[in-house]
Amino acid sequence: MLFNIKFINFISLITTFFLVIIINAQNIKTESIKIDSTRNWTINGQNNLMVNQAAFSNWIGGGISNVGWLAGINYNITYEKDKNLLENIIILDYGENSMKGIGTRKTQDVINLSSNYGRRISHKWYASAGVSLHTLFASGYEENNNPGATKISNFMAPGCLNIGAGVTYRPNKNFTVTLRPANARWTFVLDKELQKAGNYGLKQDGDKSLFQFGFLAMGIYKLKVMEDVTLTNTAFAFANYLDHPERLILSYNGVLNMKINKFLTTMLTVDLFYDHNQIQKVQLKQTLGVGLAYNIDTRKK
Repeated sequence: MLFNIKFINFISLITTFFLVIIINAQNIKTESIKIDSTRNWTINGQNNLMVNQAAFSNWIGGGISNVGWLAGINYNITYEKDKNLLENIIILDYGENSMKGIGTRKTQDVINLSSNYGRRISHKWYASAGVSLHTLFASGYEENNNPGATKISNFMAPGCLNIGAGVTYRPNKNFTVTLRPANARWTFVLDKELQKAGNYGLKQDGDKSLFQFGFLAMGIYKLKVMEDVTLTNTAFAFANYLDHPERLILSYNGVLNMKINKFLTTMLTVDLFYDHNQIQKVQLKQTLGVGLAYNIDTRKK
């Protein structure tokens, strides 16, 4: 079979969860607007389930029957009152593709959690401090994520934790830039198989983490391209004061969301990443999918 019972059950679970969100979203949205107006909380989130499939039988042009899926959530939960600003971001994405005769390969894997607190010091500027964590759900492998190949990543291997303080510039709800001249960064490698000198910057075999201290800059810019088409840009840069500050860690994520109707959307994502301690090349990931999507937005229009 193209995919086993476990895979089918997982898809069923994700689908059921997604449908529950849709069924209850109207009540959640109505109640949250009332609550947010008094407690100053706003929620802007998207829930996605993308599916793609191809089947071939006696097709002389060739091809491999396959089915793939991608499930994810992206939430921005904000508290704003008087001079206080608290922004929390939750991004969880996971996807797989099952190919006849080849097996199941991971196609998407992201855990990105962050929180940033600011206290307004002047118009649009905040003194701020924050924390973020970026890691994976499951193991990654060489040879296009072939489970039979050499393992190169896993949950919390790497796991990148940033804690720092600086300033945040937020002129409106669609644009935020944070600058932290004092930022501690830990890269954890908790999988013993990957605790080797050189992996993710580890100095010796058996090391579990790498500590860095430096300057961090990150920004989010949300753009309405046209009606029902939005582009969200997220950028990140880090320079380590302690060792080779010229070797910047750079990251960019772009999400183009093209809404078809209330429940259907087309989504294009592009990720660029460079870290000298991982691989001395620019890493690129791109996805395109059509599927179910439901937005929750309690912000004032």
